[in-house]
Amino acid sequence: MSRLVAFAAIQGAYNIVSKVEGKFKEAMDKYGPNQPLEFPNTAYYLPIIYSILGIKVEKLGDAEPVLERCKKLLPPHIKGRIHTPYLGGTLDAGMAAILAEEIFEAIRYVEDPEFYQPVEDPDVEAGKLWVGAADDTIMRKRGIEFVDGSAPGFAAIVGAAPDPETAKMIAEEYQRKNLYVFMCANQAGTTFTQQLLEAGVQIGWSTRLVPFGPDISAAVFALGFANRAAMAFGGVQPGDYRKILLYNKERIFAFVNALGEVNAEWAANAAGAINWGFPTIADTDIPEILPTGICTYEHVVSSVPHSQICSKSIEVRGLKVTITEVPVPVSYGPAFEGERVRKEDVYLECGGGKTPCFELVRIAEMDAVEDGKVEVIGPDIKDVQPGSRLPLGVIVEVAGRKMQEDYEPILERQIHHLVNYAQGVMHIGQRDIAWYRIGKSAVEKGFTLEHIGKILHAKFHQDFGAIFDKCQVKIYTDEAKVKELLPMALQMYRTRDERIEGMTDETTETYYSCTLCQSFAPTHVCVISPERTGLCGAYNWLDCKASYEINPTGPNQPIAKGETLDERYGNWKGVNEFVERASRGAVSSYNFYSVVYDPMTTCGCCECIAAVLPMCNGVMTVNRDYPGMTPCGMKFTTLAGTIGGGNVTPGFVGHSKYNITQRKFIAGDGGIKRLVWMPKMLKEEIRERLIKRGEEIGIPNFIDMIATEEQGVTEDEILPFLQEVGHPALSMEPILG
Repeated sequence: MSRLVAFAAIQGAYNIVSKVEGKFKEAMDKYGPNQPLEFPNTAYYLPIIYSILGIKVEKLGDAEPVLERCKKLLPPHIKGRIHTPYLGGTLDAGMAAILAEEIFEAIRYVEDPEFYQPVEDPDVEAGKLWVGAADDTIMRKRGIEFVDGSAPGFAAIVGAAPDPETAKMIAEEYQRKNLYVFMCANQAGTTFTQQLLEAGVQIGWSTRLVPFGPDISAAVFALGFANRAAMAFGGVQPGDYRKILLYNKERIFAFVNALGEVNAEWAANAAGAINWGFPTIADTDIPEILPTGICTYEHVVSSVPHSQICSKSIEVRGLKVTITEVPVPVSYGPAFEGERVRKEDVYLECGGGKTPCFELVRIAEMDAVEDGKVEVIGPDIKDVQPGSRLPLGVIVEVAGRKMQEDYEPILERQIHHLVNYAQGVMHIGQRDIAWYRIGKSAVEKGFTLEHIGKILHAKFHQDFGAIFDKCQVKIYTDEAKVKELLPMALQMYRTRDERIEGMTDETTETYYSCTLCQSFAPTHVCVISPERTGLCGAYNWLDCKASYEINPTGPNQPIAKGETLDERYGNWKGVNEFVERASRGAVSSYNFYSVVYDPMTTCGCCECIAAVLPMCNGVMTVNRDYPGMTPCGMKFTTLAGTIGGGNVTPGFVGHSKYNITQRKFIAGDGGIKRLVWMPKMLKEEIRERLIKRGEEIGIPNFIDMIATEEQGVTEDEILPFLQEVGHPALSMEPILG
């Protein structure tokens, strides 16, 4: 490797560690050693330090031994002209720089707590551009996309492009390839983030263009995100730096794009990223490191033209990207799913409570379907003025010998994602609460309502062609026709819901696995029965059955439950045998209906986590969208970090929101009568189902007996409320018998 690279990286690391040491001493003098030090609403303390060194930095004084470790990692400066291997020392220097920068950024949170806004989308109008460390709600929501493959990796862009148009071109190329773009550092008085805003590009987690910060030190938020994924989803233990780094090399497909002149501190960060297996691809003429070794292929590649930097980066990282050509006049891909069409940018709006709107997929006879036919019955975009509203009914008719009624809702649920993938088109909700917004920019490029049908036809054939032969789409915008068809759609929705509601675990001999999350949590095995949906909330038993029939080698496999070993807690011989095989011997048995005794494994994708509250003789549950403290003494982030990764943790279990009101929810421990606390936002979200479940168990006002954060966030605080309302859990047998 080049002597110049090593020289620059090592010099940059010395500069960074020295600067951070000075900042640390100033902070110690001002705040003292007991000043809390953290990235707000995140688990794993300072995640890079915790994952690599195993050190929990909770207060300012805890950072001192880390800085001492950084200084020990710094290799001697390179002197003379004798060529020696520099890679080892260069990697150590890079790691020292990264560890020190994490302390620097944590101190920034203390000194300027408003500098970063950890939200889905920055408030650009208020000048709040930088998101900083992803809070755990965002991290887990976005981390799932790395699990299911909808996000194949991320590009960490350092610096700025020559102009806003080039920045937009690079960003949209990565979006079309479904990658995230993590942005930090500045160049020549601007940043890549600011260039995108100048070019009219939406930024934020929802568009996969994430502005971490304006300085090179914000690179720690990208690397920390990767390490948190390894611990949360992969079950890698803190301090096992070798596994952490290998996990990232093999599973988190990321790379660095250095745009503009590379200084010594940038070189140190690039050297640090190499430890993760993340190569650097630059647009300037910097010394290269071409031999393979730590990274899959080259480590540093320079002088790459902007028109080629995306493809070259993907090649160097060894990333496989699949792009589907869809016949629409706008860019198309998952990276555009979170794009928002704001009110002032709307050309046409449908649904969202403003006009009647529904979506329906239904089986039709073979001779009644003309494959690829798309009809718009009523006015299309060309027939209305900007800012107009129309009623909308989207009916997709599919036909084929293998098509079944059970598949209808599977296909229907895809409409949300598939329509959203079109740039300039926003879709929210499903069924009869769907909401469409089509932006002026999409219309300018030629987008019409007919293209919605073309999207669905193309993607349904690509993703589900094994189960049907023909697909046609009818799009109704005539108000009288939409109102005429809506009751038919509502009746079909009710029939489907009743189909799963009428099923029980006892009368079903085949359950289904879901091992989708094993790419991140190798020992996690989710088994789904009619009365226990998947803990991520995305799959119920019928979904898994349909998924298996569509893809027999996929993650949803049938399991003959076999001999019942424990009826109360939900334990079956066949299920245990499957779990032991699928977890590679890590888990030999678990119970479906208990949070106390050998509960099911949990991974970081769970919607909620239940925990035992001994003093209240009950359980609480918390959803991952709730950021506050809970009566078990832990926030969701800490709970997920404790039990995630595919662990069986007595006293804690992950589950879906829907599972709360299923009849078998912790039935072995006493069922829903044990539920004593949940966040108010979750209670409101499932209010109707909670009321119905309370009536089923003979306690019509049960919903009002469940405490929320309004009554307290400790057991001591909520117990008097539970006693006052006469919560049934208080008179039940001890939960910890």
